[in-house]
Amino acid sequence: MKTLFFCFASAWLLISCSDAGTTQQKQLPDPEKPLTVSENKTYGRDGRYTGAFSNGMKETYISFDVSGNELKNLTFKGYWRCDGKLEQTILGPEKSFIITADKVNGNLSEPEDGGATAIRYELEASFDGATASGTFRMNINALACDTYKLTWTASRMPAK
Repeated sequence: MKTLFFCFASAWLLISCSDAGTTQQKQLPDPEKPLTVSENKTYGRDGRYTGAFSNGMKETYISFDVSGNELKNLTFKGYWRCDGKLEQTILGPEKSFIITADKVNGNLSEPEDGGATAIRYELEASFDGATASGTFRMNINALACDTYKLTWTASRMPAK
């Protein structure tokens, strides 16, 4: 009888120990591993941003949308110099800028092979939560149109 009890007790102990080893534990993120795009979204960077320039003409604004690692629908609304005259315009590229590690540093020309008549967009941006800041320049060489380098700050708009 003692042998039978010992066998049952040993079997129960063996099963209990093996079950404990199969319990899944939550995996914590590796602090050395870079964040992926989907992990960056948890910081709430996505949305519509609007802002103004600190060194440009009054009533000159910037706006754009962020979705994942793309900054798109960039729009400049304001004044720039064309052939020595001040003109008001609303322009922006059809293409998107890529966001890497919460930063943008890029140039776009549209059309790409437009030569001297292409509109050139130069953007630098840094994201910090619901705010972004950076520099912007837009120019058309052949028409002597240029915003020159402008400094901006923008905030993410509340979701509707």
